[in-house]
Amino acid sequence: MPDTPRSTYRIQVRPGFDLDATAELAGYLAALGVTHLYTAPLLTATPGSTHGYDVVDHRAVNPQLGGEAARARLVRALRAAGLGLVVDIVPNHAGVARPEANPAWWDVLRRGRDSAYARWFDIDWDRGRLLLPVLADTADALDDLNLVDGELRYHEHRFPVADGTGDGTPRQVHDRQHYELVNWRRGDAELTYRRFFAVSDLAGLRVEDPEVFDATHAEILRWVDAGEVDGIRVDHPDGLRDPAGYLARLRAAAPQRWLVVEKILEYGEDLPDWPVDGTTGYDALAAVSGLFVDPDAEPEFTTLDGRLTGRHTSWADLTHATKLEAATRLLGAELTRLAALVPELPGEQVRAALAELAACFPVYRGYPPEGARHLAAARSEAGRRRPDLTGVLDAVTARLRDPGHELAARFPQFTGAVMAKGVEDTAYYRWSRFVALNEVGGSPAHFGVPPAELHRFAATRHVRWPASMTALSTHDTKRGEDVRARLAVLSELPGRWAERVADWMSRAPLADPALAHLLWQTAVGAWPIERERLHGYAEKAAREASVTTSWADPDAAFEHEMHALVDRMYDDPELHAQITAFAAEITPPGWSNALGQKLVQLAMPGVPDVYQGTELWENSLVDPDNRRPVDFAVRRDMLARLDAGWRPAVAGDGAAKLLVVSRTLRLRRDRPDLFGGYRPVPARGPAAAHAVAFDRGGAVAVTTRLPLRLARSGGWRDTTVSLPVHQCTDLFTGRVYSGSELLLDDLLSTYPVALLAPTDSVEAAA
Repeated sequence: MPDTPRSTYRIQVRPGFDLDATAELAGYLAALGVTHLYTAPLLTATPGSTHGYDVVDHRAVNPQLGGEAARARLVRALRAAGLGLVVDIVPNHAGVARPEANPAWWDVLRRGRDSAYARWFDIDWDRGRLLLPVLADTADALDDLNLVDGELRYHEHRFPVADGTGDGTPRQVHDRQHYELVNWRRGDAELTYRRFFAVSDLAGLRVEDPEVFDATHAEILRWVDAGEVDGIRVDHPDGLRDPAGYLARLRAAAPQRWLVVEKILEYGEDLPDWPVDGTTGYDALAAVSGLFVDPDAEPEFTTLDGRLTGRHTSWADLTHATKLEAATRLLGAELTRLAALVPELPGEQVRAALAELAACFPVYRGYPPEGARHLAAARSEAGRRRPDLTGVLDAVTARLRDPGHELAARFPQFTGAVMAKGVEDTAYYRWSRFVALNEVGGSPAHFGVPPAELHRFAATRHVRWPASMTALSTHDTKRGEDVRARLAVLSELPGRWAERVADWMSRAPLADPALAHLLWQTAVGAWPIERERLHGYAEKAAREASVTTSWADPDAAFEHEMHALVDRMYDDPELHAQITAFAAEITPPGWSNALGQKLVQLAMPGVPDVYQGTELWENSLVDPDNRRPVDFAVRRDMLARLDAGWRPAVAGDGAAKLLVVSRTLRLRRDRPDLFGGYRPVPARGPAAAHAVAFDRGGAVAVTTRLPLRLARSGGWRDTTVSLPVHQCTDLFTGRVYSGSELLLDDLLSTYPVALLAPTDSVEAAA
């Protein structure tokens, strides 16, 4: 097996689609052209977990996935098909929703500081008992506590009892424990353990401690040592106390394995010089998807947003507000712990200064040497916004610049959480100017990516991070790649969209017009979508936005109005017909965009990942919608028909996308020598601005951007691209071309994309 995958395919292994079901895909994935299966976390997770990021026992494979025996069967099946394995690991946190399922957490609750596992978790024991936010929001919630089989029980929750403390009433026993059960609302303000973001069911791990690292990684590294794992994906390194140190230790333990990190880079930010092969691809996602958005439409969408919402708010001001809200409300417990590290200054002022610095921090967290620059930028902006805190800001910033101060070690963990909760999980649902740009790793303030910028990004990536992952969809993306591709079409008809959505919103008003605009864009982007799925999305979007309703305090009246709006989309015949007609109008150019961005992602420098099911048209929204079951039987059958010579039209069931995916992956697998470089291939002629082409060292990708504008301007006409070889074949159509110049009107007459390779290299990949 090669040390670096040539491509990966992500499977959401879970109860209901376990390791044996995954093993059955080995033949299909090999036929698709994939070189490595890339799985969701495999270690034992909270019973019933649908994602696996809540590991409760690091010593064993999740029995609900089939356990160790099923993992071994999967490895054998992959090896028999010539495939490698990439596993997802979760070093930052562990699942504690069900204490009885997590032996280490259970022991900590039972023995407190004396537990052998007390050092595993990032607990502030100096603040008293370990607070567990599980009680109902009532004054007498503890009256429902019971003693059963030597344990404390609160409804379905189970908790251990320390030795010698089990006599008396349940309340008396509770008061003797190393933990205290508290109102769930106190979780965001008073918890005494570090969490993953604001999720109290996920407790932070101290993997900076070598003993904790060894204990939590032993099983994964056993697989590595046995030659059964070829790559590792590291979840959320920004949450760790010392990401660089952790990654150095992991690299030393797995020196020959492909290693990528889920590091979210802001616009223009570079990956730190870590001992890794790259990121999980959100930076590529932003560059590639943005290529198909028309930057010229930004003023019209800004005007529309102001007209629909009745206000004009900049992205910078909105995200400052949402990040400040996250810092002080959702992450109030973490903020309190940080402020306590500066006891010589007034506590409330320190809290305000730290929250302001976090809200102004321009990236997830700072790393040397750029971290000093980011901190300086945050200090400058915080001073501008809060001149009344100048003295405290200076004092706090001085401590943050001191690498020996505990505040300097912990504050970066805080800024990452503030960015994630304030921007990804809040601002992306409030800022609805043009939601195709509201994506993890994206920047909604940057409206589109010109071709020259895409080429600079790809060329730099080829030189600096050639083995970094590329992605268009993941389990964390806010909407599927094909939904974004269709929404990009709106940027080519902003006036028409403005008229259409204004009419719909006037006929079916909602108290929150920004959310309404989000819902209308979502509807046309994913249409036709099942009613219950759109209801589920609307509820999540509204509660994440936390403007008129929220997870903590749902507004029943507003949510009733919102769900009534969704129902009108289906039940009002005229409205339903108009949505259907408009979606049908933008779907064909959306298909063009979808094929274009897929080809660019698969052919550009990096290791391309295909998220489960996205080899066909796929209209998923945010999780849990994007974790729905995939019909692999349909995909197997369709791939067999393609291999038998069938060439589908772009319109229809997505077979054209499967053609693009399979032929590109196969060429990368079978002829890696054709992908050893990167050079933009300029187009010449009246429609040159609509062509994006690049030569990877023999393989040339050609794609169409802004297809509606292209059609309105008269098509390709005499526009051409130059070939690096005299004779080549398009892997999608099988047509052979000779000469140094190709007419795009001829090359792209069947599909809006082409993948050209020297004719003598095509047979194996086709």
